[in-house]
Amino acid sequence: MPRKRRSYEAGHKPKLLVVIDDTEECDRAVYFASRRAARIGGSVVMLRVVETHDASQQWLGVADIMRAEAREDADAQLGKYLARAKSVAGITPECVVREGDWTEQILRLIDEDEDIFILVLAAGVGSEGPGPLVTTIGRAAGDYPIPVAIVPGHLTDEEIDALS
Repeated sequence: MPRKRRSYEAGHKPKLLVVIDDTEECDRAVYFASRRAARIGGSVVMLRVVETHDASQQWLGVADIMRAEAREDADAQLGKYLARAKSVAGITPECVVREGDWTEQILRLIDEDEDIFILVLAAGVGSEGPGPLVTTIGRAAGDYPIPVAIVPGHLTDEEIDALS
């Protein structure tokens, strides 16, 4: 059974969860979440998931090297979007790095943090579709314990300002 959301109870603060990936439109989700959090007096949690690779590559420490490189990349991506959130809304997001499957880690973090009240993603605008994460989560959104907001990737900062 999903945890009760406590975002607006005394001693709690509403949090918007943004998944940080390598897509161009990720900036739109960060921008929207940051502006919305600032407006409601909430905060942002940025999640970067490092996908685990084949464990059989453990020989000679290859898996450890790959894991360290992936973590370094995750920290760099989070740092980039942390600076973006500070510049557009004056907030300092919480950064979380997890290892494993994207969907599983998103659900696990939502379950662990009872203040997260919405998941914010951005859809791609190219001919290849909205993106694999949006497509996967979109199919299962009805089963999520919180609302899922999908920001159209073509929206400008000014258009998002009017909506958030």
